[in-house]
Amino acid sequence: MASSSPFVRSRKHAAPSIAPRTATSVAALALVALGAPAQAQTAAATLPEVKVQATPDAGYEPEKLSSPKFTAPLVDTPQTITVIRKEVLQDQGSTTLTDALRNSPGITFQMGENGNTATGDAVYMRGYDTSGSIFVDGVRDVGTITRDVFNLEQVEVVKGPAGADIGRGSPTGYINLSSKAPQADNFGAASLSFGTASQKRATADINRKFSDTGAVRLNLMVQDSGVPGRDHVTNDRWGIAPSVAFGLGTPTRLTFSYLHVQQNNRPDGGLPTIGLDGYYLSQLESIGGNGPRVDTSNYYGWLSDHDKVKADMLTARFEHDFSSDLKLSNVTRWGRSRQDLVLTGVFSSSLITPDLSNPAGWLVRLLPQGKLQTNKVLTNHTNVTAKLDTGGLKHAISAGLELAREEQDTDARTSQIDATNGTLVGTAYQAFNNLYTPDPSRALVPVVATGASTHGKLTTAALYAFDNIEFNKQWSLNAGLRFEHYKTDYLSVAAPATPAVADTALSASGNLLTGKLGVVYKPAENGSIYAAVATSSKPPGSDFALSATATNVNNPNLDPQKATTFEIGTKWELLNRKLLVTAAAFRTTNKNELAVADSVTGEVVQFGKTRVQGVELTAAGQITPAWAVIGGIAYTNAKILEGSATSTGAAVRYSPKVAATLWTTYKLPMGLTFGGGVRHVDTQARSTSNVALTSTSFFPKVPAYTVFDAMVGYEINRSVSLQLNVYNLTNKFYLARVNNAGNRFVLGAPRSFLVTANFKF
Repeated sequence: MASSSPFVRSRKHAAPSIAPRTATSVAALALVALGAPAQAQTAAATLPEVKVQATPDAGYEPEKLSSPKFTAPLVDTPQTITVIRKEVLQDQGSTTLTDALRNSPGITFQMGENGNTATGDAVYMRGYDTSGSIFVDGVRDVGTITRDVFNLEQVEVVKGPAGADIGRGSPTGYINLSSKAPQADNFGAASLSFGTASQKRATADINRKFSDTGAVRLNLMVQDSGVPGRDHVTNDRWGIAPSVAFGLGTPTRLTFSYLHVQQNNRPDGGLPTIGLDGYYLSQLESIGGNGPRVDTSNYYGWLSDHDKVKADMLTARFEHDFSSDLKLSNVTRWGRSRQDLVLTGVFSSSLITPDLSNPAGWLVRLLPQGKLQTNKVLTNHTNVTAKLDTGGLKHAISAGLELAREEQDTDARTSQIDATNGTLVGTAYQAFNNLYTPDPSRALVPVVATGASTHGKLTTAALYAFDNIEFNKQWSLNAGLRFEHYKTDYLSVAAPATPAVADTALSASGNLLTGKLGVVYKPAENGSIYAAVATSSKPPGSDFALSATATNVNNPNLDPQKATTFEIGTKWELLNRKLLVTAAAFRTTNKNELAVADSVTGEVVQFGKTRVQGVELTAAGQITPAWAVIGGIAYTNAKILEGSATSTGAAVRYSPKVAATLWTTYKLPMGLTFGGGVRHVDTQARSTSNVALTSTSFFPKVPAYTVFDAMVGYEINRSVSLQLNVYNLTNKFYLARVNNAGNRFVLGAPRSFLVTANFKF
């Protein structure tokens, strides 16, 4: 748990992360590790005395960003940035990136299109899909998978266009995951968790020095869990992350790390929205257009549904300090993730032959869908940072070269067999199940490979340079520029059963020039006031797909979408610089979107424009050594400025006007810690139409919700502590995700509990 302790603690001992395949093997590993101090004590009789001075926990205080591209301290960086440290994740009992991102206001999570259910970290930030702008240690991490936090030091949320930082990407920012690395110290931690819905999880984090300048670190994790409030849905995974470092504390350092994660989950295709306020179905018009709400524990898929993931990541990092003012780093990474998905989506946009007098006999349509997708990346990043003085100006420069090749291969899968008569049907065949008493063991509609496939390859080469110019103690200029050349190659292979359909081979290439510029004024040493502008670009094919259809956003003849953000704000380090508070007003405009120019002819032209503007306030750090806090509130107005006749002036979907989050913990002197939090998400527009609502509007908005969480922990001694987390204290019914059509949703977890035992050695 974060914050102060009556015991001397090393900050490296916070947060655990680990696990072999069973709880028994975790316990065995812990016993072996606990034996190490005894062995060391015996050896100490013949070795010189070594004095180790422990440093206190940093708690929730955001110290710095992991990327060398940011050369100024956080308080002097002219951009909205949230740093979520591992201590926050431990206190909240967080296990996934989605859990972690609830600490940043303005982020929502969605289900995707009707026939393409989004899985994993389906992140929307300030109204735009940010799932393709997730990075691990500065390297893009593509894939519709759920990312675990067991090997993370912190999560960094950077908001606003960031083309200069990352290249192509979302108009409203990106998310970077900073991994744990070996340290010049000996420490270990482990945890065992048990909770509602048979949740079981174990983690471990062990760091050992093997020389004065070398160390190894091992993070392990295993989880075997159900999902609170949901029948048959499971989250089962395990992971291992070894790393070794040479040259720690010397000018030349070399680190090798490997991450392997496997998942074997049963995914959730959602619940029908029938029975919710705002639902309307013309089939039910004679009884008011709605029906009874379904039992929220209902599972509409088959027990054979699965989400199997195998992910590997191998990284080599080289660093050399020519001097305290000149440093070189190089990162090479190979990564691969493979997702084998079979998921059944449920739809309540129509019912099959309903007898209005007998809801027990109503049948709901289903869409079994599948995907076999492999993502690969091979990349090399070289960066140089330098500090120098020229003509009375102080420069902090970061420049580099990034080379990357990313590939995505997808084998098409579909349900083609009608379970009622065994005949072949089209790729959009929809099975059925009883709406109120679904049977997951009913006759199977298999999802099979069609023989069709798509292959996308994206090659990029980029040069960038950043300079933080300090004119004096009050004024500085933060500037960055990136030039990137990209080339996308795309091949779509038709299924053998459709010989009349030709294979499609397309390519696109171009150059992107993006930048950012910020002016910073420091009225005091611990505060700043700034104004900034930044841009980003997203060309066709950014998500590995190209299309010959003129009205498709991925047509290679289209121009890149371009976004510009203007932001003014202020940041202050308060309470002995342990608490960072920020306030910012922003306006982002994204242009070159496709829109219908003529409603009669249906002509689609690239003239669409959307705008997201608002105010965001955040705070993170320590109010006192015992009192930690992280939170924020965002007011956002997201609107379509130019679009089709029915969309111009409408709200951007999935962008709540008000979103707030707060989490705080307080540790009493006797080792008892209390914590609690609240999350509020305002009403979200599901449709991008500005047509006046009528009684036949179909679930036009996602309802607002407020959820309270709590925790209590007790430190038995300096090696063992216990922690209880209670989620959704008031058992609030809310919709965590809604699909684009509004006919199905993912349930927000009802009241649930998680008990964790934390160990240090």
